Amino acid sequence: MPGQLTAKGMATRNRVVEGAAAVLRENGVASVTLDDIMARTRTSKGQLFHYFPAGKEELLVAVAQFEADQVLEDQQPYLDCLDSWEAWEQWRDVVIERYEALGDECPLGALFLQVGRSTPGARAIVIELMRRWQASLAAGIRALQSAGLLPAELDVDARAAALLAAVQGGVSILLSTGQSAHLRAALDQGIADLRRAGSAAQ
Repeated sequence: MPGQLTAKGMATRNRVVEGAAAVLRENGVASVTLDDIMARTRTSKGQLFHYFPAGKEELLVAVAQFEADQVLEDQQPYLDCLDSWEAWEQWRDVVIERYEALGDECPLGALFLQVGRSTPGARAIVIELMRRWQASLAAGIRALQSAGLLPAELDVDARAAALLAAVQGGVSILLSTGQSAHLRAALDQGIADLRRAGSAAQ
């Protein structure tokens, strides 16, 4: 559907998705109805089903994609410019700030609980999010190698994967407890390990 829309149609669809995301964040996924979303986005039922023929489930998947994109967007500009230790520390601060602001409420997690990861397209959203996130971390590690701050023989992909796994573990604990200590420790330890690898090579 998105690829078949005019520019105006795409703008309207995006407005519906962003409006729906705002309603879901405010009221929770389970309690929101299509009427709530239509009221917020000022769309009719006909318009809503034009853009989302399968109804609420299809809309929720579109909102999940929006929220997945937001996960990475909220880490900018640092995530795409991890070419110094200062940039890594700034990225760390942004990640902690984002998840502390969310507390024990994760819009993306709540959406997947509602639609289920077996819903067509839902699992692919998570896989692609993790792929893009890990690729950005790997690019940052390679930038440090290019700057001579890390040894060339460092296993970049393994380090990026381990760091992402550590962050996700910290986020999971934060969402379960509302406390960010484990996320802070995961980020601090991951960056410290990279620094040690650089120091050992110099």
